[in-house]
Amino acid sequence: MPGTVLLLAASPLGRGRLVDAAGVLPVLAAVAPAVLSGTDTANVVELADPLEPQAVLTRLRAAAAAPGPLTVYIAGQLHLDRRQHQPHLALARTTPATVRYTALPWHWIREELRLRSAGSTALFVDLHADAETWQHLAQRPLDSGRTSAVYGRIAPPSGRRGMAEPSYMKAVATLLRSGHRPPLDQLHQQALARIADEAPTNILLTARPRPAGDPHAAISAAVQAGRHADADALAAQHEQGAVRAYGPASDEALHWAEVRADLAMFAGDSVRSCRAWLSVAGVRLAAGQAVDAPAVEAAADRAHHQWGSIKDAARARELGPALAELRLRVPGRRQGALENVQRHLRQLQSAG
Repeated sequence: MPGTVLLLAASPLGRGRLVDAAGVLPVLAAVAPAVLSGTDTANVVELADPLEPQAVLTRLRAAAAAPGPLTVYIAGQLHLDRRQHQPHLALARTTPATVRYTALPWHWIREELRLRSAGSTALFVDLHADAETWQHLAQRPLDSGRTSAVYGRIAPPSGRRGMAEPSYMKAVATLLRSGHRPPLDQLHQQALARIADEAPTNILLTARPRPAGDPHAAISAAVQAGRHADADALAAQHEQGAVRAYGPASDEALHWAEVRADLAMFAGDSVRSCRAWLSVAGVRLAAGQAVDAPAVEAAADRAHHQWGSIKDAARARELGPALAELRLRVPGRRQGALENVQRHLRQLQSAG
């Protein structure tokens, strides 16, 4: 099965740039796609200093939906948003004051990859952190999800003038240019050996995917095989068990509700997915979670996205008012989200 490779290198333009992230792309691009992915053939998507987080999310979502193996190479720098102190990958327009709106939240990467089957996804990352983010990561390790193998490093703020180099990622790319991709553990260790003078001061990332006995692996396998009803039934069993054991507003129950919302999307049922995400957002808000909490915003954004994919105008009209009410409370990061819902709803109502 063909593989998919996503090359993402980003850092702010101007004085906020800590690392010349895009400088590694020519070296990576010189590697044969099959070697980058570890498959016989592969599709490669390259994003160099992208401007908009939503555009990156669209490419990431498409890559995550690909059925074959996925390898993501990310070079860049991490910052915290000032409101929630969540790690973000800075993009070209990011400044310290605009991280929340112009950078890519790291949890978006985790969320998009979470339903991929174990062993099918690998991340190689070379990240530089500013002082605040470095202190944050010392207490709260970067979370890339349970389904992905993760290799790389996070470098501390540089005391030297000038931009840092994505030397770990360049080492990975140079090793791959030999035409051979060794087992990922070996590739990681060989790259670290080439930056041995830097490695002792870095946070080193090595995480393997969860074991195949995890229920998520069985669900992912069912989705990959096109058995969407079986996947939903299995997730529903776990959701019901979590509700009985922990309550409907518990993290465990909400996790499975979110899994089922994603499964509806994979099955092409935008109505059911939208309704599920609306329900998740409502439960989280009723439980007292903040309107700008990442999980609340993610639920609202996904409900909005799925609503926009509904082909049946009558069903879209049915769900539109609930989405507009949610957007009134949870505007999210995209400017004009509420206005977008209201405008589309008016069009649906006038057409009906």
